[in-house]
Amino acid sequence: QVQLVESGGGLEQAGGSLRLSCAASGRTGSRYTMAWFRQAPGKEREFVAAISWSGGTAGYADSVKGRFTISRDNAKNTVYLQMNSLKSEDTAVYYCAATTPGGGWDRQSGYYYWGQGTQVTVSS
Repeated sequence: QVQLVESGGGLEQAGGSLRLSCAASGRTGSRYTMAWFRQAPGKEREFVAAISWSGGTAGYADSVKGRFTISRDNAKNTVYLQMNSLKSEDTAVYYCAATTPGGGWDRQSGYYYWGQGTQVTVSS
């Protein structure tokens, strides 16, 4: 089992920045692909970004490309999401997820482990 705990959410003005963190514990020895998803009020949960275990491959949803950056520090078992130029439409609960290589990438169904989520609210 892998436990994921997100932090770093909060209230920010449009145009501002936030950095989310996701700390993993438990069976962290496997080479997990990590991702961020988000769910806005009244909407389905959607893919935001994913990163391979080595950090050499990253992918983003079109809506955040050029504004958000996913990264990881395997020594600290932590994944980050740097969010810049925030927009009101970025308001959502952000979830961290983990899967084995080839398990998911941008598909929710491919992820085995999920965090509880952290709220991000962007005021316009």
